[in-house]
Amino acid sequence: MHSVRQPAVAGLFYPGSAQQLLKDVKQLLSDASQAQQHSPIQAKAIIVPHAGYIYSGSTAAKAFSALGPKASTIKRVVMVGPAHRVKLRGLAISDVQYFRTPLGDIPIDQEANSACLNLPEVQIMDSAHWQEHSLEVQLPFLQAVLEDFSLVPVIVGDSTSAEVQALLDLLWGGPETLIVISSDLSHFHDYSTAQYIDRSTCEAIEHFDLDHIDLKQACGSIGLKALLQAAKHRNMQVHTLGLCNSGDTSGDQERVVGYGSWAFTDKTQ
Repeated sequence: MHSVRQPAVAGLFYPGSAQQLLKDVKQLLSDASQAQQHSPIQAKAIIVPHAGYIYSGSTAAKAFSALGPKASTIKRVVMVGPAHRVKLRGLAISDVQYFRTPLGDIPIDQEANSACLNLPEVQIMDSAHWQEHSLEVQLPFLQAVLEDFSLVPVIVGDSTSAEVQALLDLLWGGPETLIVISSDLSHFHDYSTAQYIDRSTCEAIEHFDLDHIDLKQACGSIGLKALLQAAKHRNMQVHTLGLCNSGDTSGDQERVVGYGSWAFTDKTQ
């Protein structure tokens, strides 16, 4: 019998019906593709938000639609997101065999999981994954864009960007591997304050400026900074694809959450 991580936020953050979910995701991807001012950029790594689709789905879709025609070559996705529900030290992987969404089951890359356990900061902790949304909300996008692929889901707790970078370096691979970093931006400021903070964070990402990114600016800042370190080391370039906040999508501008999406490519593109 297969062990499966069941969806925790289907019907809450995104539709619980497979038919409606696929329709919504395809529409978000289509809208994002039409809005792009450039051709697909064949990203090696992306940063995406993790709120409900009505809030951040359009911003996330801009990154997933940027994977380009080589999306069919991606066979493994390494996903890194912050812990919201469970406190933990270090990084948590899961020993289930599949992660499930209404669109089907995604196999876990057990070989990569075993390799991760060679890092001292990595532990198996299924409880960190059961109710966590930061990775789950990305899965339907991946299922819509990619073909057959496996997953390496990693939840970040009390850790350092250097520890996360060690995991990214271990699993970086070639064009068969996509890195997905999940992070929202500023939380619960008024609209104009959020815009100012999030623009500053965006500029820091564009300039690989790790000193001006912290948990107050991005809840997934540890993974985000780890990706910036890894990408800078590989002389990659970053593309800002989208930047908004919940005031743009929900209308409430008193206490907003910021969202952004970025893609990282080789400088030859």
